[in-house]
Amino acid sequence: MAEKKKKGQEKLSEQERVRRQKMEDLKAMGVDPFGSAFKRTHRSGDILPIYSDYTKEELEEQQVPVTVAGRIMTKRRMGKAGFMHIQDLDGQIQIYVRKDTVGDDAYEIFKKNDLGDIVGISGTLMKTDHGDLAIRAKEYTHLSKSLRPLPEKFHGLTDTEERYRRRYVDLIMNPEAKKIAVTRPRIIRAIQEYLDGQGLMEVETPVLQPILGGAAARPFITHHNTLDMPFYLRIATELPLKRLIVGGLEGVYEIGRLFRNEGMDPMHNPEFTTVEAYVAYSDLHGMMDLIEGLFKFVSKKVLGTTDIEYKGVNLHFGEPFKRITMCEAIKEKTGIDFKQEMSFEEAKKLAEEKGIVVEKKHNSVGHIISLFFDEFVEETIEQPTFVYEYPIEISPLAKRNTKDPRFTDRYELFICGSEYANAFSELNDPIDQRERFEKQLELRDLGDDEANEMDVDYIEALEYGMPPTGGVGLGIDRFVMLLTNQKTIREVLLFPHMKNLNDDSKKKEKPKMEEPKEKEVIDFSNVKVEPLFEEDVDFDTFSKSDFRAVKVKECVAVPKSKKLLQFTLDDGTGKDRTILSGIHAYYEPEELVGKTLIAITNLPPRAMMGIESCGMLLSAIHEENGEERLHLLIVNDHIPAGAKLY
Repeated sequence: MAEKKKKGQEKLSEQERVRRQKMEDLKAMGVDPFGSAFKRTHRSGDILPIYSDYTKEELEEQQVPVTVAGRIMTKRRMGKAGFMHIQDLDGQIQIYVRKDTVGDDAYEIFKKNDLGDIVGISGTLMKTDHGDLAIRAKEYTHLSKSLRPLPEKFHGLTDTEERYRRRYVDLIMNPEAKKIAVTRPRIIRAIQEYLDGQGLMEVETPVLQPILGGAAARPFITHHNTLDMPFYLRIATELPLKRLIVGGLEGVYEIGRLFRNEGMDPMHNPEFTTVEAYVAYSDLHGMMDLIEGLFKFVSKKVLGTTDIEYKGVNLHFGEPFKRITMCEAIKEKTGIDFKQEMSFEEAKKLAEEKGIVVEKKHNSVGHIISLFFDEFVEETIEQPTFVYEYPIEISPLAKRNTKDPRFTDRYELFICGSEYANAFSELNDPIDQRERFEKQLELRDLGDDEANEMDVDYIEALEYGMPPTGGVGLGIDRFVMLLTNQKTIREVLLFPHMKNLNDDSKKKEKPKMEEPKEKEVIDFSNVKVEPLFEEDVDFDTFSKSDFRAVKVKECVAVPKSKKLLQFTLDDGTGKDRTILSGIHAYYEPEELVGKTLIAITNLPPRAMMGIESCGMLLSAIHEENGEERLHLLIVNDHIPAGAKLY
């Protein structure tokens, strides 16, 4: 009878079985497959820059001793000798192994080693006959067995999603990924060096916050069991840092992780890193100087230049950044001057004429000014530009402009159509601050779940007196994207958030006895639906609508839109179909990937946010307790893409 396979063995590939056998062979030779500590004297980066120009004769004469360690990336053997490249943090270096030099036992280990194994080498530097720098191995030490084969050399991990999920393999195979990983901490160290040099003190503030404040964002909510009270994962570090200014620390900054319960797209991840800085006796313009200086210092320190390329645009951080008010920027693009006095009705009419949707929560001229900027200005900005004087309605923590109290002393820094920094002349009037918080509570009642809550303790802190203060926040992930020329935030995060993959093994595991599940009882007593159409619809006209099952291949949030999701669909034709749907308030993009939906596929294309939408996804809408509820029509996955509905 054949020996019963060990648990999990049946899933191993042929290569994995061979590698496990080699692991057993190493054990039989008295070699620990997973080794122990190894002391090295050099990394490849310490050797190659110094000795690459030495001649073969010079290296033979000097007999330079080195000890290195790394992962085997290439290997070729010719009888009693062989070459391989090992890779460490700095890069790769070639190793020359001869049986009569390292000994029979070590050479046997070399023969059994696979690509991906980790080894230690002691030897002397040499030049090959082809003129390549190498190490002539004198001692060969096995350090760790790789039980899985590396991806194919020239293609690596070609699936972008797989690269993010298995970042450890991406770092092994992709030099660009490793370069970004190494550059990011250098950028952060340079930020610290610059801010320290400006006389600021680095501090830490709590991640768990009892009150939502400091930014406009949906939070993650957790619960503290001992205190039996809810907490938010912080959406900003602003309010605690300004409490420290009240306390007399005068100049503080924090590099910290923030958490916002929002969708994921090329510029957003639910958890991200920012630096926020606050300087007593400064203001909006002081924060412009601070950030302009930071961009110049960090780019020069890390990249050696203040001129960089990003998304095909040559950016110049060494030149003065443009400074323009929001109203001036809108006037440049549309001819409309919002600096003039106007009523909300007049502003709303202008928005309607320009095709801008005004929602119930957009209840002021200031909100409409913001909508105009988002629609007509933001994406057109390329070179670094400070846009300042934001409407007071969208800046609850910024100081009023003394010349025009409709606006605040706030700026945002825009580069290539994206926002990088947000700064204020900080509001230090506790009475004004309380009124602003109360306005935010009104917005929450109108359905704005990103509005701030009332922070009574912060108002009390202001009542002790906060000096005039400038404050700024800079998104570090976006800054790293900028300096490494990356188009998506996932490239600069070592572990971006990803949707969980279905685990087939878990699906198969079932308890021996399953309790019968109670049927879910749904209360429809508070549900209100629209009355049915009473007019007859011509059957021939209706029958021309082409209802089809479609599979969601990709789903992303549309940049600059809080409502729209962009679907890439398999409609059974072999050609991807794009449909946009304004359902972001009800679904996050990642939860819809792989679902089977129903769409009308023969509607004429419709341009939305500059994207052609070819069809309409079907949803069921009802009203419950005065609020609109929406459910996409999601059907059984057994229905193939393109199946027609009758």
